[in-house]
This record gives sequence, structure tokens and C-alpha cells, in this order.
Amino acid sequence: MRPRIKNEHRPVRFGDGWIRIGGKVFGIAAELRDPDGAVWALLEGLDGTRTVDQVALDLARRFPSCSVEEATAAVEKLVELGYVEDADEPACTALSARQRERHSNGRSLYRWIDLKRRSSSWDFQVRLAQARVVVVGVGGVGCTAALGLCMSGVGRLHCVDPDVIELSNLSRQILYTERDLGRLKVEVAVERLRAANSDIEVTGEPTRIGDVSSLRRLTVDCDVLVMVADEPSEIRDWANQACASTGTAWVYGGYHGPQVNLGIYRPGAGPCYECARLAERDLEAQRPPLETWPSAAGIPAHAANAVTAGVVGNLVAHAVMRLITDAPKLQLNCQYGFSLATMDHSFITSLAEPHSDCLACRTAV
Repeated sequence: MRPRIKNEHRPVRFGDGWIRIGGKVFGIAAELRDPDGAVWALLEGLDGTRTVDQVALDLARRFPSCSVEEATAAVEKLVELGYVEDADEPACTALSARQRERHSNGRSLYRWIDLKRRSSSWDFQVRLAQARVVVVGVGGVGCTAALGLCMSGVGRLHCVDPDVIELSNLSRQILYTERDLGRLKVEVAVERLRAANSDIEVTGEPTRIGDVSSLRRLTVDCDVLVMVADEPSEIRDWANQACASTGTAWVYGGYHGPQVNLGIYRPGAGPCYECARLAERDLEAQRPPLETWPSAAGIPAHAANAVTAGVVGNLVAHAVMRLITDAPKLQLNCQYGFSLATMDHSFITSLAEPHSDCLACRTAV
């Protein structure tokens, strides 16, 4: 190995004996204490022109207080922290030259956000290219999520939606135009997605989901299920049950007006969607009786526009790619919320362990 600091993680030295590596991004950057300049010298040596042994020997010669063994261990620690790559990385043969050119910026992004030792800097893109994702619902959130996954290089994308395009859809469903009114959403979505990326396989079906079994058929042969349909009301419960029975990871996304809602789950790795519902049920049982106003007929069911639905859709796609590539290290088996009304209020709803009454977790693959 000829270790080299990733360009995205180039270090900065301050005048007070501290070094920052990893850029300025919270959750990625780290600060290193460097009272005598040895750490900075070590980082300068990691330029990809020398082996680990050569770097360690040079550092030990320049700083007698640092042994060769200590210098070697320091290099290995930087590698494990994810800030160092191998300048002798073998060429990627799993992707075509066209795919590498198309996704070169995505490669740089993953090199930046991932702090895990990898055999290849193209590992993320290879995983995406080999993945199959099913998107149930190509409405406001689903259009953006599907387009993001398509353009990011997910190898096989299957879209499911039984509805036709209506005029009221066009304020938030970005795959459709006025010329598409009356056509099946899934038919147009497949056309647009294939035009956006001809290197991947895009398919679709106008199926209406009516029970768990219809979702199980879809989840049995995919890596991640994207549940962004909102009808019928039980559809997320069905998705949770279907994915638990097949061991399929899944993501849901939606909005409650200006509030973004997102869930990301890997069956068997922690509490599931049903666990959260059961925990909420337990909390409600302890509260005083709740009295609410009747539903207002004047509030539309889809209080959203292209921007708000698009925010949710892009976050859904981001969560899907985390499940496929294992980066970044977003918390799994939990629900995220974010307020677009303030842009400064977010929360994570998670449980320490599965709920004792959850049948889905007991039967999860």
C-alpha cells in the first residue's frame, strides 16, 4: 500500500498546535493534537509516493521520540478512520468507462462522507449498480426519489403505481407534464427515467397494492423497498410485514404539511415500524383523554408543492443509498422528522429494542 490522504479530507494546521482533517463538515472532520509537528509531518508524508514502511522510517528519523512502530500504528489508525486511501488502488473493472465518467462526482461524494476502510473508491458505485430497488408510488415523493436513484446509478429500478396523471399532480410530481394528462403514471415515469439514464434497467407495473401478499411479491427479489404511496391507510403496515417476512430493507417517506417524515429499516437489525406504533400506543394509554376537532374539509390531503415533496423524495433516495452502500452511517430502524417551517427543528424517534408485542419482529427473517 502507498497511503495517500484523500483530496476531500486534506488537513489544515492551526497555529495553536491543532490540526483538522476531513474538511469542515460536522460528523466527518476531526481534530488532532500536534504539539511538536510530528503529526503534520506524518500527514505530509502520506502523499501516495511511498509505502507505509518508508513513511514510518522517515518520520522516526525526523522525530526520534517517535518509534517506527508508533509511526506505523499512526498510519494504520488514519486508514481505519477513513481519511487515507491507497494510491495503488487497482482499476475498477466492474463499471464501464462510461459509468465511471458519469458517476465521477458521486464517487468523490462517497469518498468524502464515508469513514470506512474500502478496497476500492468505486465500491459504492458498484454496489449501487448491482442493486434492485422497488418504488411503490410515483407521486410527488416517489417521482423525486425514483429520479434521484436513477441518476445516481441504481442498476435496476421497478416502479409501481395504478393511477393516471391529473392536473392537480403537476404542481409537485416532477416526472410529468401537461402533455401526459390522462396517461398512466407508471408508464410515463418509466419513459422519463429511461431517458435520464440508459445504463440502468427501469421497469414498471400499474398494480394497486391491496394486501401484504402483493407487497411480498415485490420485496422477495429486491434489495430495498421504497414505500411512498399513502393509500390505503394500512399500506406502511403491510410494507413492514412483507419486508420482515422476506428480510428486505425498506424506506418510507411522506409529509404532514411542512413536516418531513422518513423511516429507514433493516429487518432483524432493531425495532421495526410496528414497534414504533406499539410504543406510541403505550404512551397514549398513559395520557389524559384527548379531544380533537373534527377534520377540516377545506384542508387538502396533499398540502405540498414540488419543493416540499422534492425534499422528502431526495431524503428517501439518500436513505435508500445508505442501505445499499452502508454509507453514510445514518441510524437505522428509526424515524426521522424535519420541519420545513423553521429549517432548524429535527428529531429522531427510535427505540432501544423491539417491542415485546411486535409480531413482525418475532417472525423477521
